Amino acid sequence: MFLEIKRKVEQEFVNYTKSSDKLYRLSSISPLLFNNIKEYLYRKGKRVRPILFAVGYLGYSKNPAPGLYRSAVSLELLHDFMLVHDDIIDKSDTRRGKPSMHAMFNAYLSRYKGAKFSGQDLTIIAGDVMFAMAMDTFLSIKETPKRKEAGLKKLIEAAFYTGSGEFIELINGLKNIEKTSKEDIYKVYDLKTANYTFASPLTMGATLAGAKKREIDKLFKFGIYVGRAFQIKDDIIGIFSSEEEIGKPNLTDIKEGKITLLIWQAFRNTNNKNRAIIKNILAKNNANRNDLLALRKVIAGSGALETAKKEINDLILRGNKILVGLKMSARYKESLDGYINELLNS
Repeated sequence: MFLEIKRKVEQEFVNYTKSSDKLYRLSSISPLLFNNIKEYLYRKGKRVRPILFAVGYLGYSKNPAPGLYRSAVSLELLHDFMLVHDDIIDKSDTRRGKPSMHAMFNAYLSRYKGAKFSGQDLTIIAGDVMFAMAMDTFLSIKETPKRKEAGLKKLIEAAFYTGSGEFIELINGLKNIEKTSKEDIYKVYDLKTANYTFASPLTMGATLAGAKKREIDKLFKFGIYVGRAFQIKDDIIGIFSSEEEIGKPNLTDIKEGKITLLIWQAFRNTNNKNRAIIKNILAKNNANRNDLLALRKVIAGSGALETAKKEINDLILRGNKILVGLKMSARYKESLDGYINELLNS
């Protein structure tokens, strides 16, 4: 089922790129901008958000409306809009195993001497265009105006909270780790990942399908729990996997001094010597592979890795309790359960 949904979403990427170019003539206005956006959008990805959006809709809709998969593309466009800006903040030159958007623009600008703007500047503009594309595609579904308005508010809410989450994550990096609480970390996780990747897409789809508020609230809680679990797993991967495996630099979060649940737990559980090592690494602007290896050793020795894995399992159990009680179509509920397990175990 999910492979079929993904296939339809991928096809709508192609269809929308062509139809929007006829309408807005971006390839004529700027072939450089058009081609870079198109290349970026067509890169292989999991398409988690549009898939969950479609499942949230189909699980509650008796008569699916035309334009569903074009509308689902809006979630991926919003995601890519966030990513190109995120890569500027992270100073990351790779994304999905290829040059990030600003790296592509910088490569183009390298042909010109004395350019008074950078690839990062051009990427901010490209992101603005991608945000407009996200709004445009969302309106494609042929649902009632009332449902579309409610769904659009959910999309705007996702953008609002994700941006807020990115902001406070950076600000939290200024804090001393001793003054950071578990609640501080989960606040970022909920805003940046759980809401944006799981809760919002599912509830947006369900809202468009006309699901009851109580059901949408339950679905939102389910999304928060599995989203937290997903983020903790992602933190583990970011520390213990190679750059080739994750398709982006694995030193990015360390260089930014991000305090993840994994690092926070290790700091709490270890001795003063290892705490000093953690603080020193987080304070660096130029953390290297040796720092990564040192951090891995401290985390592994502190028991934080086992604690994080237990937290993941507890969150999954809490999410499953909610999922069982949902009034979503049995077919889509079962498929959703399988898909979430696949994401968390891949």
